[in-house]
Amino acid sequence: MSKALFPDLIVNGEQVPHAVIAAETQNQTAPVGKPGIAWRKASRAIAIRTLLLQEARRRGVLAEPQAIAAQRYETKEDALIRGLLDEVIDVAPPSASQIRAEWEKDPSRFRAPPLWEVSHILCACDPRDADDCAKALARAEGILALAQGHPKGFAALAARESDCGSKSAGGALGQLGPNDTVPEFEAALRALGEGEITAAPVLSRHGYHIIRLDAVAEGQVLPFDVVSAKIATAIEKAAWAQKSRAFVGALVAEAHIQGADLSLV
Repeated sequence: MSKALFPDLIVNGEQVPHAVIAAETQNQTAPVGKPGIAWRKASRAIAIRTLLLQEARRRGVLAEPQAIAAQRYETKEDALIRGLLDEVIDVAPPSASQIRAEWEKDPSRFRAPPLWEVSHILCACDPRDADDCAKALARAEGILALAQGHPKGFAALAARESDCGSKSAGGALGQLGPNDTVPEFEAALRALGEGEITAAPVLSRHGYHIIRLDAVAEGQVLPFDVVSAKIATAIEKAAWAQKSRAFVGALVAEAHIQGADLSLV
């Protein structure tokens, strides 16, 4: 393993096992064939986690793991970090005037969820397999060129070429709302105008998608009384995030770290 590409991570004299960083790389995005980028992102995340755990132990934080879902609990380390942040970060609820002012900035931001009518063609592959990805991308680019050259033939093309079960419906996925698809798919969908096809294949955990937005129904603007609680929560979360970043930044400033670049924290 190259020391330059995968350097040792040492935080305040504590060496982090490579296996811990390697496990974290699965949670980081990086271009195919660029493992060093995923490693650097993982090293930053683990360095911050290590700093927080060191500080929690220095302060003698006590926190028992809590349930986070049915039959799922925090790890002991997650509980320690939560306990530390609960101890050092205090955010006051926003006032009624703050909530109203946030809403008045642009009431049109607060809408009912949109509905999209969507069709797609999937070229399935394993994103972790560079060769599989390359073959799927080449195939997807060829199909996309055909779709762009003959947009009215999209359904027939999907029925012939797609690796998704929706091929039996000409690639039609029906009506979709926010969070009904994987994040990469939804991000591409939000960038499309009605009737448009993605300019390039979109990679997700399932493979490469060629996406067409068939129709969109924008959600109605919601009245203040309906969204005030949601706005209050968003303001409080933003304040919490700002204070937590400041706290982590202070820990980083005092720390001695090798093997990770935390200059942007």
